[in-house]
Amino acid sequence: MKAGQSENSDEKIENKQNKVDYNKYLPYLSSLILLIIIILVYFSLSSQLNQLSNKISGLHLSTNTSVSAQPKGISDPNINITSKLIRPNTSIPEDPIIKANQSFGSRLTNINQPFNSSELAIFNNANDSYFETAGEMILNGSFGSSIFGSAIGSNPEVVKLNHSIVVNGKPSVIYLGSITCIFCGENRWAMALALGRFGNFSNLFKGYSSFGDHDLPTLYWAPAHYNQSAEDLGNFYNSNYINFLSIEDTLPITGGFELNPMSTIQSRINATGNKAYINAMGLILDLGNFEGTPYTIWGKYNTPGVDDADFGFGSAPNNDPPMEFMTHNEVFDNISRPTNEFGWLEYGGADLYIAMTCESLNNKAPICSLPVIPKLESYEGYN
Repeated sequence: MKAGQSENSDEKIENKQNKVDYNKYLPYLSSLILLIIIILVYFSLSSQLNQLSNKISGLHLSTNTSVSAQPKGISDPNINITSKLIRPNTSIPEDPIIKANQSFGSRLTNINQPFNSSELAIFNNANDSYFETAGEMILNGSFGSSIFGSAIGSNPEVVKLNHSIVVNGKPSVIYLGSITCIFCGENRWAMALALGRFGNFSNLFKGYSSFGDHDLPTLYWAPAHYNQSAEDLGNFYNSNYINFLSIEDTLPITGGFELNPMSTIQSRINATGNKAYINAMGLILDLGNFEGTPYTIWGKYNTPGVDDADFGFGSAPNNDPPMEFMTHNEVFDNISRPTNEFGWLEYGGADLYIAMTCESLNNKAPICSLPVIPKLESYEGYN
């Protein structure tokens, strides 16, 4: 009996020891399970926040690969009017040229300074071979995702309209942007290259995106009201083929990206009494697909966004876009003699705008005979 009792006692002790060992590790297991749950929740929330951030900061960027049909409820009236175009003043006393050298990120050096003749020539007299080379780079996929649309369709939201706005017998290119916007800042370079193939600029001006949106070197179509809320309307562009109707929303450039309400923009334009701009803004509102700036219409093609993401290449502090640390002269050098992806991308974005405009003009302008342009019209689904 004692021997049996001893065996039973030993077994109980062993079971008790096993139980104690299990209990000893239970807190660690619980902590591990809790940690896994926290990690899963973190990544889930991060994914959702990234999606939200992309929607907010990348309203201009998307990845669809076809020219879309007109969205539901779209109004695309046949507008054919006679109207004066707006020619702004060449200077704004309350927003003067700033000549002092300032630091990257909080820089207004030379803002509102007119381009000199050599700088204007970069856009008025760009070499057609640069457009040809960049267009072929789009076709062979050299730019990858930096050009929106690697197969068919340069921008996910490109909409083919039934009509161009015709003013004084010519179809129109319409632009709605903001001086505070980094995407507008980058995109104006490609726009100016494209517009220069259908006409010429007698004036362009040095500018920046806002301090809160990376202080990117850019060009302005006209001197900017960079200290106040306003609409800078008009430009110094002339063409035998198209009109260029530019609407630039302004708020203090020392802040972040901000856009006045569309109702405010519309009321300020209506107050000018200019039929061309009133109809242009009316069309933007009628289309009902405005999501952010830059927003453009190239003849019959509505592109609510940019066509290339060209913010410079290489390294920069704090993951800022390298272009933030470029001067205007460095941008001019890269565009006037493209030797790297940054320069070629500007011509690539311009090629897409040229192809839309040529298709809207039935290819009547001389640039439309450049061999790569009809290829891009087909490749991007414009015809």
